[in-house]
Amino acid sequence: MKILTTFAAAAVVAACAAVPAMAGPAEDMAKARIASIASGDLDAVAAGYADGAQLHWVGGPLDGTYATPEQIGGIWQKFTSAQGEQTAEIAMTSEAANPAGATVTADVVFKGKNAVPVHYVLVYRGDKIADEIWQVNPAQ
Repeated sequence: MKILTTFAAAAVVAACAAVPAMAGPAEDMAKARIASIASGDLDAVAAGYADGAQLHWVGGPLDGTYATPEQIGGIWQKFTSAQGEQTAEIAMTSEAANPAGATVTADVVFKGKNAVPVHYVLVYRGDKIADEIWQVNPAQ
């Protein structure tokens, strides 16, 4: 009986390990957002924010905290204009969620005129961004 129990436990562990990790809804929204930033779709980028959202840009020439839709939109316009045509390579993402909201972290390199490595943190309340941290991360 002990051998059968050990075998059954091992089979369950193996079956769980074989199932690919599933992204949660906030992680899916974050990946879509990264794609919108890379493609320069600023309407989609702007639509992702909740009322009162803030963008904290840490490092680089755009360093600062932006709290109004006009400020935030202006920063994204500057970034996408400076980068020109670009792609985004996502090295990793992770999501933590509970009924109050979700936080997604991602390590991303935006490659256009310059390679811009970013540690990106998005705090979602519902399906909108309440807080956003764009940490320029040269060590990445």
